[in-house]
Amino acid sequence: MPAVSKGDGMRGLAVFISDIRNCKSKEAEIKRINKELANIRSKFKGDKALDGYSKKKYVCKLLFIFLLGHDIDFGHMEAVNLLSSNRYTEKQIGYLFISVLVNSNSELIRLINNAVKNDLGSRNPTFTGLALHCIANVGSREMAEAFAGEIPKILVAGDTMDSVKQSAALCLLRLYRTSPDLVPMGDWTSRVVHLLNDQHLGVVTAAASLITTLAQKNPEEFKTSVSLAVSRLSRIVTSASTDLQDYTYYFVPAPWLSVKLLRLLQCYPPPEDPAVRGRLTECLETILNKAQEPPKSKKVQHSNAKNAVLFEAISLIIHHDSEPNLLVRACNQLGQFLQHRETNLRYLALESMCTLASSEFSHEAVKTHIETVINALKTERDVSVRQRAVDLLYAMCDRSNAQQIVAEMLSYLETADYSIREEIVLKVAILAEKYAVDYTWYVDTILNLIRIAGDYVSEEVWYRVIQIVINRDDVQGYAAKTVFEALQAPACHENLVKVGGYILGEFGNLIAGDPRSSPLTQFHLLHSKFHLCSVPTRALLLSTYIKFVNLFPEVKGTIQDVLRSGSQLKNADVELQQRAVEYLRLSTVASTDILATVLEEMPPFPERESSILAKLKKKKGPSTVTDLEEAKRERSADVNGGPEPALASTSTASTPSPSADLLGLGAAPPVPTGPPPSSGGLLVDVFSDSPSAVAPLAPGSEDNFARFVCKNNGVLFENQLLQIGLKSEFRQNLGRMFIFYGNKTSTQFLSFTPTLICSDDLQANLSLQTKPVDPTVDGGAQVQQAVNIECVSDFAEAPVLNIQFRYGGTFQNVSVKLPITLNKFFQPTEMASQDFFQRWKQLSNPQQEVQSIFKAKHPMDTEITKAKIIGFGSALLEEVDPNPANFVGAGIIHTKTTQIGCLLRLEPNLQAQMYRLTLRTSRETVSQRLCELLSEQF
Repeated sequence: MPAVSKGDGMRGLAVFISDIRNCKSKEAEIKRINKELANIRSKFKGDKALDGYSKKKYVCKLLFIFLLGHDIDFGHMEAVNLLSSNRYTEKQIGYLFISVLVNSNSELIRLINNAVKNDLGSRNPTFTGLALHCIANVGSREMAEAFAGEIPKILVAGDTMDSVKQSAALCLLRLYRTSPDLVPMGDWTSRVVHLLNDQHLGVVTAAASLITTLAQKNPEEFKTSVSLAVSRLSRIVTSASTDLQDYTYYFVPAPWLSVKLLRLLQCYPPPEDPAVRGRLTECLETILNKAQEPPKSKKVQHSNAKNAVLFEAISLIIHHDSEPNLLVRACNQLGQFLQHRETNLRYLALESMCTLASSEFSHEAVKTHIETVINALKTERDVSVRQRAVDLLYAMCDRSNAQQIVAEMLSYLETADYSIREEIVLKVAILAEKYAVDYTWYVDTILNLIRIAGDYVSEEVWYRVIQIVINRDDVQGYAAKTVFEALQAPACHENLVKVGGYILGEFGNLIAGDPRSSPLTQFHLLHSKFHLCSVPTRALLLSTYIKFVNLFPEVKGTIQDVLRSGSQLKNADVELQQRAVEYLRLSTVASTDILATVLEEMPPFPERESSILAKLKKKKGPSTVTDLEEAKRERSADVNGGPEPALASTSTASTPSPSADLLGLGAAPPVPTGPPPSSGGLLVDVFSDSPSAVAPLAPGSEDNFARFVCKNNGVLFENQLLQIGLKSEFRQNLGRMFIFYGNKTSTQFLSFTPTLICSDDLQANLSLQTKPVDPTVDGGAQVQQAVNIECVSDFAEAPVLNIQFRYGGTFQNVSVKLPITLNKFFQPTEMASQDFFQRWKQLSNPQQEVQSIFKAKHPMDTEITKAKIIGFGSALLEEVDPNPANFVGAGIIHTKTTQIGCLLRLEPNLQAQMYRLTLRTSRETVSQRLCELLSEQF
C-alpha cells in the first residue's frame, strides 16, 4: 500500500477534531459542527472548483461528523468524484465514505458501480484492493448482481497478486453469504480448490474460508479439496515453528489456517483413499501428541492457539467417528481439561465430551469421568459451565449409572439457576423413564421432581407419568400408595394434586383396604386441596370424585353433598358448574352397571414417542438432542408411549444401587402396614412395638453432629451396614427433615425400627412428628423418613435417633444425635451500622451477653468464616464493625411462643490464633446455647 505523503496530513481536519474535543458542552459542539457544515456546503456550492485534496479534506470532515452521530445529507457526489482520482489517498477516502454512508437504494449506486468496475479492471493492485473492500463492506444485492461474475475471474487469474487474491476470496465469501443465489458455480470452482496449494499462506487461509462455506452447500463441487486440505494440514503440523516464521503465532505454526482446514474436512466423511486417510490420522495423532508436550511459552496466547487447533482436531475426530483409538485419546485429553483452571477450557471440554458420549467407541471412556463432571456440577461458579455439565451427564447416562446421575441432577436442581431448571426437569424425566428397571423408582423420581421444582414441571411430564402408570399394572398400587403419602404434606404443588387426583381416581381402590387410606380418607385428603387449586385442577378433581362414586359406593353420599353444594352448582366458572351438575345427575339416576361402564378404568395408552423428548428437542434444537438420541438407541430402551409432566412430592427410590447417593432423592416412603406412631410419652416412637434398650451414641457421633450446625444436608452416620443421610429445611419456627436410611449390604434389614428419643424438657420445647417407614429394607435399597419439626420454645438439648434392626439374624442397635439445634430457627436480619450498635447497647445487661475466648481449631480463613456464620443462620453484616477484620451478624430466633433478637460479634486474632465470640440476646439461655454451638465451629 502506498505511503501517505506529508501533504496528505490534512491540517484543517486535525484542527477541526481538536476544536470538537475542546468543546465544554454539547451545545458548543453542535454550534461548532453547524459552523463547519455551513462552511463545507458553501465550498461545495461555490463557483471555484475544488482540487482533490480539498474534496478529500471536506469529505473526511463530513465522515467524522457522521461518526459523531449527526446526520449528513450532502457531500455524496463529491465522495463519488473522489473514486475517479488517480491518487490513492483520495480514492481511499472516497471508498471509505461510500462504504459508511451510501445505502443500496441510493441514486448514486450506478455511478459507484461504474467506478468500482473501472478499479476492478485496473492494473494497479491497490486500486483493485480498494474496490474489493468496498464491495465486501457494502455487500448489497445490487453489488452482488453487478460483480458476482467478475470477482471469481480475478480470484483464479494467473497474474493476480497474492494480496488481491486474498481480498477477492473474502469479498466473494461475503457476497455468497448475503446473496448465494447470485454467485454462479462454474469452471472457476475446480480452479479455486487448487488455491489450497498456493505458496502464500495468506491466500490459502482466505481460500479455506471460502471453500468451507461453498462446500457446505455444494459438497460434490468441492470434494477434491479433501486431499489438498489433508496435504496442506500435514505440512503445517509436521513443520517446526521456524519453517513458517511469518505465520507462526507464539510457537504455533499457522493456527488459524489449521483450524480452517480442520473445519473444511468436517464437511465430508472420512476419506475413502487409504493413503489420504492414513495421512489424516497421522496429522490428528500429531496434534494430540503435541497437546501432551510441555508448553513452549507461558503466555496465554500460546496456549490459546495450541488449544484452538486441538479442539478443532477433536471435533473432526468426533465428526468422523470411525477411529476408536483417536476417540478414546480425544476423550482422555478432554478429561484433563475438565479440571483446568481456565473456565473456557472446562466449558469446551464438557461441550465436546457431550458429543463424544454419543459414540459407541468412546461412550465408556466418557463414563470414567462421571465423578469429575458431578463435582463440576456442584462447584462451578459459572452457570453456563454447570449447564454443560448437566448436558454431559444426560449424554453419558445409561442403565449402569442412571440412578446415580438422576440423583445428582435432582440434588443440583434445588439450587440450579432458574434459567435452566425447566431443561433439567425434562432431562430428569426422560432419563428416569428411559432407564427405569424398577418403575417404583420412576414414580418416586417424578414425584420428587415435582416436589423440588414443581413450577418448572410442564404438562408433558405429569401426563407422561400417568401414562406410564396406566400402562403398567405392576406399579399402579405402589403409585397410588406413594401419591397418597405425598399428598399428606401440608403444602403440595398443584401438579402433585393433579397426579394424585388422577391416579387415586383410577387406582385408589388398590390401597383402600388399609384403614389409613380408606376411601373416605382419600376423598377428604383430595378435597382439602380443592379450594387452593386453579380451575383446570378443580375440574380434574371433580372427575376424580365421580370416579370414587363408582369405586367406593360408601362415599357416594358425601360426594353428592359436595357436588350439590352451592359453590359447585352455582359456580361462576361454566366448566366447573357443568361438571358438578352432570356428575351429580349421573350419580343420582344411573344404575351401578351404567356407572361401572361409564366410569371404567382408562385403557392403556398407545405406544408413541415420548412428548417430553419431543419438547426437549424443540427446546434445544435437533442438532443437540436428536443426534444424540439416535446414536444412543442401542444403549437405551424406550418405555411405554405417551406425553406429559410430573409433580413434586416427598418420595424415595425404593431400590437404588448400593453406590447411589442417599441424599440424591427425597421421596416419601411406602405406607407401612403397622399402626401409626404414638405421640405421647418420652419416646417419639416410629412403630407401636416397644424398642429394646437404647444403645449409647455411636463413635464419632458428636463430631458429625457439630458439622451439621452450619449445614442442613449430608451424611450423618455410616458404617459397614448402614448409611444415614439428612436433608432438611427450616422456616421461622417450623422445619422439615428427611432421614435417608441406606442398606449398604446385599441382605435385607428386618424389623427395621427408627425411634426418636427426647427428654422431658426437650419434648416440652420441641415438637416432633414422624412418619413410619417400612420395617423391611432390601439389600442395596434406601428408605426415607419425614420428620415435621416445630420449635415451641428455646431448647439446649438435641433429640437422639435410635435405629434397631436385624441383619443376618444378628440384632443391631445404633444411636446418633439428630442435628436439630436452636440456630436452625434463625431468620437472618439485615441492619445498618447505626441500628446495629444502637441495638447492641440496648442489650447491655450482664445476663443478656455471653462471651467466649477460645483457641482456633481450624485454619483462620476469612471466606470459610463468613460461610460458617451465614450457614449458622444469621445475616452477615458487611462494613458495620469499625475493625474490618471482625465479623458481625444479626438475626431472630423464631419459636411458637416468642421471637428472640440475636446479635453476634466474632473477633479473630491471627497472631495468637484465637477468637473472641460475643453473643447478645434478650434471653440468657439463648445467648449461652448459641455461643456454645458457634464456638465449636472455629
